[in-house]
Amino acid sequence: MAAIETITNTLTNSPLSSMIENMGISVAKAQAALDSNSIEMLKSLASSTVEIGEDKISLLNLGFVPSFYAFTEATFDAKMDFSLAESTSFNADATVSVQTQVVSATVSAGFARKFDQSASASSSIAARMVSLPPPENLVTLLKNLNPVGLTTTT
Repeated sequence: MAAIETITNTLTNSPLSSMIENMGISVAKAQAALDSNSIEMLKSLASSTVEIGEDKISLLNLGFVPSFYAFTEATFDAKMDFSLAESTSFNADATVSVQTQVVSATVSAGFARKFDQSASASSSIAARMVSLPPPENLVTLLKNLNPVGLTTTT
């Protein structure tokens, strides 16, 4: 019975909630890193210019925009298998011999109890990321820019 309690305690004390929480925090941190990367790319495109004729025009004015990505799905699978086997065996052997006025008997008894338990676990984490269009406010701002607004002449 103690083995069953051990397995039950293992199941109820498993850190499943912590694993799910850590996955959520990891996805949030990864999303923040993706957003920061897109913002840095936006700054780089704004400060990078190309020369067209006598004018230097920013890549943003030419219509280049950074890529934006988002996690659309995160899956966490955890599988645990536990098994318990208990067996009890009892055997008795007896030998009786009779001689003149002497009776003897030998009895041997055996008792065995065996426990067998096993445990296994596996887990997998999968995330799906897709490319998104640039934020609508950024697109509107870029459309409203004067084509020469970010242009400098040398």
